[in-house]
Amino acid sequence: MILSHRLIITIVSVVVISFLVGQFWRYLFDTRIPGYLSGLVGGLAALPIWELLKKRKV
Repeated sequence: MILSHRLIITIVSVVVISFLVGQFWRYLFDTRIPGYLSGLVGGLAALPIWELLKKRKV
């Protein structure tokens, strides 16, 4: 898979995961998720997705 496709898929998936975690946080605590936690979730979500796409040969 070429770099641009991996990058687009990773960014879209990080945004979706961050949104879902933000909604879950709001449901649990009735407040917005702090910025540093949002960045942490996005970074941790990006790592396995990027590695999985890198190993995939298409």
